[in-house]
Amino acid sequence: MNTNKIKHIGVFTSGGDSPGMNAALYAIAKSAEVNDIKVSGFLKGYEGLIDGDLIPFKSHELKKITQKGGTILKTARSKRFLELEGRKKALQTLKANKIDALIAIGGDGTFRGLLAFSEICDIPFIGIPGTIDNDISGTDYTLGFDSAVNTAIENIDKIKDTAESHNRIFIVEVMGRDSGYIAIHSGLTTGADAILIPESGKDFIYLLNKVKNYNNEEAFLVVVSEGDELGAELVASKIKEINSDVDLRITRLVHVQRGGNPSAFDRMLGIRMGVAAIESLLQGKKNVMVGISHNQLHLTSFKEVVKQHQVNNELYELLELFGK
Repeated sequence: MNTNKIKHIGVFTSGGDSPGMNAALYAIAKSAEVNDIKVSGFLKGYEGLIDGDLIPFKSHELKKITQKGGTILKTARSKRFLELEGRKKALQTLKANKIDALIAIGGDGTFRGLLAFSEICDIPFIGIPGTIDNDISGTDYTLGFDSAVNTAIENIDKIKDTAESHNRIFIVEVMGRDSGYIAIHSGLTTGADAILIPESGKDFIYLLNKVKNYNNEEAFLVVVSEGDELGAELVASKIKEINSDVDLRITRLVHVQRGGNPSAFDRMLGIRMGVAAIESLLQGKKNVMVGISHNQLHLTSFKEVVKQHQVNNELYELLELFGK
């Protein structure tokens, strides 16, 4: 496709919200304006794409909300877009509004949707990885992960204070449906006594060994990923079976980790990826995700972007070292 034909770009956020999305939207608008390209935002992800629900973007307005969490475009999961009829309606929307390219901020499901859409639509698509779970291949960090970890750490630190005041066992459940990255990062940096993640089977054995020798004379902190096969409730019951005298509490941080102001890292990451998305389009790229590898911008084909179900070896080694 001749890139000088790109005069109007559509952008949307899809799937779970993540801190830094608004910073990315601002960067997209600013970079597009410099290149004399119009940008419109679709509301509520693929739903807005189907219904033609869009708003014009102006960078001077978007720069005022780079510090805000969530996404001003709203987000939603769309069952209609899973069907061919829904994608055909989305194609009609693009044609009616003369959209020449599309940028999507979301997770692996968002990119799978674009890949399916590319079968009937030949305009270029660019993806930006936005998910707090940090579970997408093709990038070292996803937008929102750093902010979510910082939020988890802040809350776990507070929980640890009260745990130490009462010599209690506290089980803290953090987000990460299929990924243990948040649990590992927040657990290690808060001095957790045990960390349970979906990717490991040994972590629970380490926990049980420690609990056998627990004497109720100090605090004991367990950080559990929500996607762990046991879950906070079952972990608590297993601990009680081994040591029925323990004073135990469960705290779930859940969606508080998605909200709040994005960290400096995520704001900068959103800006870098937003500008890179526009530059990729101008270079004639299509159906690729913008990522960061070794602190360098990196493009990965949608076909190669998959949800990772393993943490890297270094983190595994740290998990085992501090779990013993």
